Amino acid sequence: MSTALQVVQSIGDKLIRDTPFRYRLEVAPVNRSFTNETSGGMQFVNFGRTFGLGRPAVAYALTQLTAPEAMTVPVEIEHNDGCKVWLNGVLVYEARGDRKINLVFDERSVEMSGTFDAVLKSGPNTLLIKSETRGDEWTVYLQPPSLKGAVVASDHPTPEIGLSRMPDVDARVAGITNWLVVGPFANPTDGGVRAGLDSVYPPESEFRFGRMYEGAGGAVTWTIPKIEVLGAMIDPLPWGTNYQWNYHNGGVAWAMQQLAEVSGEKKYDDYATQFCDYHIEGTPFVRHQVKDLNYINSANHFIIDTPLLDFTLAPALPFIYRLRKSDDFANREAYAAYIARMLKYARDEQVRLPGYGIYTRTTPMKFTTWVDDMFMGIPFLVQAALYAATPEERRAFLDDAASQTVAFNSQVWDEEAQLYMHARYFGQDVKLPHWSRCNGWAAWTMSDVLAALPEDHPNFQTILAQFRTHIESLRRLQDPSGFWLNVLDRPDSAKEVSGTAIFTMAIARGIRHGWLDAAVYRPVVLSAWKALETEIEPDGTVHGICVGTMCSVDVEYYVQRPFYDNDTHGLFAVIFAGVEVHKLLESVR
Repeated sequence: MSTALQVVQSIGDKLIRDTPFRYRLEVAPVNRSFTNETSGGMQFVNFGRTFGLGRPAVAYALTQLTAPEAMTVPVEIEHNDGCKVWLNGVLVYEARGDRKINLVFDERSVEMSGTFDAVLKSGPNTLLIKSETRGDEWTVYLQPPSLKGAVVASDHPTPEIGLSRMPDVDARVAGITNWLVVGPFANPTDGGVRAGLDSVYPPESEFRFGRMYEGAGGAVTWTIPKIEVLGAMIDPLPWGTNYQWNYHNGGVAWAMQQLAEVSGEKKYDDYATQFCDYHIEGTPFVRHQVKDLNYINSANHFIIDTPLLDFTLAPALPFIYRLRKSDDFANREAYAAYIARMLKYARDEQVRLPGYGIYTRTTPMKFTTWVDDMFMGIPFLVQAALYAATPEERRAFLDDAASQTVAFNSQVWDEEAQLYMHARYFGQDVKLPHWSRCNGWAAWTMSDVLAALPEDHPNFQTILAQFRTHIESLRRLQDPSGFWLNVLDRPDSAKEVSGTAIFTMAIARGIRHGWLDAAVYRPVVLSAWKALETEIEPDGTVHGICVGTMCSVDVEYYVQRPFYDNDTHGLFAVIFAGVEVHKLLESVR
């Protein structure tokens, strides 16, 4: 057994020890920051959970927006049926009639159909909502305008939302909710039209706690919305956890499947199975938290209706790989149904760049092409081809994988630098930095496609030539230590593990398949692997991994990114690298 295999087994063993595949019960968190980075600032009041459904009714919700200075904040709003909003006693929003809630989920944002301007004075501002229902749904949502997954947070001052500055409200109340509510009040019908929205009830004229009001069916007073208990991840770290729904955790499960095959140790495959089963069996629970309880940012929420490759095709890799490798296992039918959805998504639903046919994104702006999406989508297409039931389907997926691999170069390959830029904004000629891990995604993808394509495929030689050009450029940029730098062509950038691991894997794979000259590139692989071993402790701890990174034209954004231990962005790359180095060493014995 090679040392490389032993090293990555220690990582696998640590993952097995440290990963619980369970939820922890916690009180729903309260977000007091009224700013919207990837929907984090969404606020909602679920009147139906608090007051019940099944009959027409009206209720009120009260909070404060506390501004550090006078400012105007655009607010998006979504609600069922009629709604009024007052700010400091002034009506700022009104909508009437029957309507259904229509939250539009995008890649890293949620869009709402209504808007109003909140003109805030410095200090506390009172916000009062009046909501009516015909009886079948009853929720109001608010958020600042969606930032569409913007890369860097705005440095403009933003207001705080909640009850912490409201007189006579105990801090313990403000600690569990941003809202006070009162209701339900009657919503009578007048000439076939519900009249409750125009019926003036006492909460419109004053907030006075300790006063009872005549509600629908009895006396009511101010209270708080129903406080939910949610399932949360256990012991999350700044970069997340080992088992939440994300591409790099799916990547770990995929890597553990490879580790099981080369080591003969079933425990690594068992880890992958636990990951897949946890998410397959837990999806109804996640859907309940997101859709029924309205906590759209609750644990593993990205598995629900998120149109982004990071949360669709990429984390699906261990599922489709297991379907390919095993004909009989528990939950196979559920796996197959899930993968059937992903196959349709890959073919018909993921947004593509017009005129090029490659996977692209709407964040941070429409038709931003990320080199990351070579890895996020194309290896799945390769697996889909290998899983396909017919030769025609196999050919279609392979052709798509190959044509996209070639076409990505028109957007994100920097001919002058002979490296990949992190992303390309559609219609703009600005160059983004040559981040290490994004170059890794390109190298990984090309190696996956080359390994699956017949050598007589029309795109094989084109992809092979691009792979060789890219790898040679990387060889010239390898640091004397064996590492590659986090920003490949910035000498002051730190040495980084995940990019180094991916390059190590791709080059080792290239040598094994005969795409690269072993005499030239074998020393590159061995030097890189020796460097990686210096960042791996005997207990499987891996140091020096760059945290997940959005895209930016500012190279300093990449240079200053934090590094963490055991971030799964790097763990799965290191496991794959160790497996490929092991195969390379074993092939010459």
